[in-house]
Amino acid sequence: MAKNSNALFERAQKVIPGGVNSPVRAFRAVGGTPIFIEQGQGSRIFDADKIQYIDCVGSWGPMILGHTHRYVVEAVKKAATKGFSFGAPTQGEVELAEMICDALPGMDMVRLVSSGTEATMSAIRLARGYTGRSIIVKFEGCYHGHADALLVKAGSGALTLGNPSSAGVPSETAAHTLVLEYNNVAALEAAFRRDGAAIACAIVEPVAGNMNLVAPNREFLAALRALCTRHGALLIFDEVMTGFRVSPQGAQGLYGITADVVTLGKVVGGGMPLGAFGGRRDVMASIAPLGPVYQAGTLSGNPVAVAAGLATLELIAAPGFFDRLGAATRALTEGLAAAAREHGVVFSAQAVGGMFGIYFRATPPQSYTEVMQCDVAAFKRFFHAMLARGIYFAPSAFEAGFVSSAHGAAEIEQTLAAARHCFAAMA
Repeated sequence: MAKNSNALFERAQKVIPGGVNSPVRAFRAVGGTPIFIEQGQGSRIFDADKIQYIDCVGSWGPMILGHTHRYVVEAVKKAATKGFSFGAPTQGEVELAEMICDALPGMDMVRLVSSGTEATMSAIRLARGYTGRSIIVKFEGCYHGHADALLVKAGSGALTLGNPSSAGVPSETAAHTLVLEYNNVAALEAAFRRDGAAIACAIVEPVAGNMNLVAPNREFLAALRALCTRHGALLIFDEVMTGFRVSPQGAQGLYGITADVVTLGKVVGGGMPLGAFGGRRDVMASIAPLGPVYQAGTLSGNPVAVAAGLATLELIAAPGFFDRLGAATRALTEGLAAAAREHGVVFSAQAVGGMFGIYFRATPPQSYTEVMQCDVAAFKRFFHAMLARGIYFAPSAFEAGFVSSAHGAAEIEQTLAAARHCFAAMA
């Protein structure tokens, strides 16, 4: 049935490590052969065997409008006819930077880059350069890209593969990273009492999405803000996932917490390779050419990617967009939970904006430890059963899911109907 995907995977493994260009795509967490995607349209993707699926991954978050939205495609075409890259400033970069700064709290200045990893890596260097300190605080299960200092008890693909750190990261580098439990205020306070004078920054996914979706306790985010302020450390919100995904102002607007530096990716590029980091004017003034912290990139502010980002941000700024997106996502998670209860399957689900988490556990987890209590074997059975019925969830029990504005009532009901059959078979 998956003849073409199987053949492509065999070819890929000869020339690409593991046959994939990002580890979680390999299906090793769920078993089987990855499906190779040929095209996307709206809420659906089509694989190399012409099989269609309702897409609940959305390229891991960027496709908030669904695939190949006409307005975005036209913007990309127009930009591409003018040139792919110049390595020089363009008007589009200025317009996108203005749009980001106008939308997000505390965003006085922003630097465009080419990926979320590049954004978080640069934000960490900026924090160290600005404060003159070395220690960074991160949280267990949070993934901030594959920069050395951040691959310590990371989530996402590292967690999926059962390898929370990485070979090739020097112990001296890891020694400067302090890892704490997500949502644990007491541990956070103790760490700042002990090391506050040496902490350059704390970086956090304000809504964790790389150990599945773990929502923050408001007390946790408030304590994080207060402690960073008190001890002169910078608070970095990694909003690569949540930026323009959970609210028009990202997690900052949703939870009423303003960070010193914010990193962005995914939605901000409309599905094209684009990221950004920015924040307070005095902090951003430390970046070259204004200050001593060096950061550069030949393709930063790429005009084609910028065009996709501008078109996407323009459309999601429409009144009521996030209300509708949130309602669709809640309809999905509430429907899944109800279907599981109907058949006596231990299961829970939750949504934050256009993100969702599903867990084979009685209640949504609050930490990495609780995430690890989920029934991974049950998830694997569910994943393959849903895939066979044309529903594509993330191929890992440790990844959040995403809904787009193209997911209407019909797509939600089709997904729930498939889930009811799957839960009935699992009961």
